[in-house]
Amino acid sequence: MNRKSGVVKLSLALLFGMSTLLSGCGDKKEESGAASSSPAASAGAATADAAKKPRVAFVYIGPPGDGGYTYQHDQGRLALEKELGIKATFVENVPESADAERIITELAQKNDIIFTTSFGYMDYTVNVAKKFPKVKFFHCSGYKTAENMGTYFGKNYQASYLSGIAAGKMTKKNVIGYVGAFPIPEVIYNINAFTLGVQSVNKDAKVNVVWSNTWFDPTTERQAAVSLLDKGADVLMAYQDSPATLQAAAERGAFAGGNDSDMTRFAPDAYLTNPVWNWGPYYVKTVKAVMDGTWKTEQFSGDMKDGTVSLAPFGKKVPDDVKKLVEDAKAKIVSGELDVFTGPILDQSGKEKIASGKKMTLEEVLGTNWFVKGVEGTIPK
Repeated sequence: MNRKSGVVKLSLALLFGMSTLLSGCGDKKEESGAASSSPAASAGAATADAAKKPRVAFVYIGPPGDGGYTYQHDQGRLALEKELGIKATFVENVPESADAERIITELAQKNDIIFTTSFGYMDYTVNVAKKFPKVKFFHCSGYKTAENMGTYFGKNYQASYLSGIAAGKMTKKNVIGYVGAFPIPEVIYNINAFTLGVQSVNKDAKVNVVWSNTWFDPTTERQAAVSLLDKGADVLMAYQDSPATLQAAAERGAFAGGNDSDMTRFAPDAYLTNPVWNWGPYYVKTVKAVMDGTWKTEQFSGDMKDGTVSLAPFGKKVPDDVKKLVEDAKAKIVSGELDVFTGPILDQSGKEKIASGKKMTLEEVLGTNWFVKGVEGTIPK
């Protein structure tokens, strides 16, 4: 699973009217819990209470107001604060470069638990974890662990498949566009899952892919979306952190879905649905485990059954029969009856990659570097 990005400017988020979502950043003092009748006793209780609560910090690839990926992580942070009474620190717009290691190191000097939320932070997180063995580190979407470092992500491809069902039923031209962030396994297997969902209900539809090579750059993402609309696409999907693709589709009378978060508000008339992350339960569970001393390093992969991954509410123009198709497939995924990557699955050339009845292992999914039949586009090397 990969995430790559450059520095993201907060002003881009403001262009989409998301300033109300933005959170403040910086070190935050812990709140005290117990009350007392005397100042001295109150101070003592506050000190004891603070000592019991770990100091938690988050490292974000973008701004909390991006309306997508970082926004959902920040919602998880807020859920953690509410559930455990912890005031967590966060640093936003951290590039996946040596700057990340510097920032993670600074946070490790004054925090007990650190969550780094983008793939490009992996090696930097590992490096810092070695230097601070008493601090617990958690890296999102990576695969490297240590005694004091775990990883976490989820099977968002399950919801991508369901989004594909909606797209396959809503297209009239059988031309669907997909704006991909980077040609990396995380994006590739979600495009594949989406396409398999499309083809499960519409064998004639094709999914055209273009790469934006950015996670959050509304201008670039919009241009990519427009290029697909110009090719005749009447339904778009995007694996991006901004709602630019959705907004471009709405302006041209097309349908679209976004990624990471419920993006209905950006284009309610054009909205279909899309995968949504729900990080709150994981953050709460993990911090509790550290607090009670039961945590052990792991590679956590959540899914639709445990609620880590969900599907955004349907747009108001999605008809009931399409909703039912999606909901029926969702029930099968949750029950285990339907595995998205079960053969036969063919690649773009028509060659069988997964035999009939065989299921791809999670390791195989996470290493995907090929497109399924029905995808039109290339994977740059």
